[in-house]
Amino acid sequence: MIALIIRDLKISVRAGGGFGLSLAFFFIIVIFFPFAIGPDLDLLSKVAPGTLWLGALLACLLSLERIFALDFEDGTLDLLATSSLPLESVVISKALVHWLTTGLPLVLLTPFFGILLGLQNNNIIFLIISLIFGTPALSIIGTFGAALTAGMKRGGLLLSILVLPLYIPTLIFGAEAARRGIQGFETQNSILLLLGVSLLSWAILPFAAASVLRINLR
Repeated sequence: MIALIIRDLKISVRAGGGFGLSLAFFFIIVIFFPFAIGPDLDLLSKVAPGTLWLGALLACLLSLERIFALDFEDGTLDLLATSSLPLESVVISKALVHWLTTGLPLVLLTPFFGILLGLQNNNIIFLIISLIFGTPALSIIGTFGAALTAGMKRGGLLLSILVLPLYIPTLIFGAEAARRGIQGFETQNSILLLLGVSLLSWAILPFAAASVLRINLR
């Protein structure tokens, strides 16, 4: 499993697996959003949690189609399915690589983007915490969606339609946790709900995605 993770990390970074594209898309959203609503820093700081969370969601969505597509096309997925490694472990490794190459870089760049949107340094921490707890859910849910559309030609649009409704709870709890923290309210309940969504997703969806992959490989 570790060897598979290392292999996919190398492919993602070297072969353009969405690593740079997601960061560039996130950067474009943050840069262009102030032009759309004006330079009012108070207004920007109020909408910053929702803006950054929506940007993270869309940035994650860009690279989902490639999670299983290349392995399905070159037969690697068939070899993995017949190997001693359970397909559930393959799904977990794919989701982990997606988070390491998409979710984690977005979290690390959040302080810079938060400053661009007028957030104070002491408020950015709430946004970082919400993204740390929430972006893993985006990756595993997206991996499940990618398993559903594996082998389909031009399945990107269908993948988006399937995944976006599943992203809504994570988006709501994540943006709400960051917003409440920035405004000085209690954040414990929102953070726990967000963490619960992530843990439940990682507990259930690897098995669901593995079952879907077995059906698609028949």
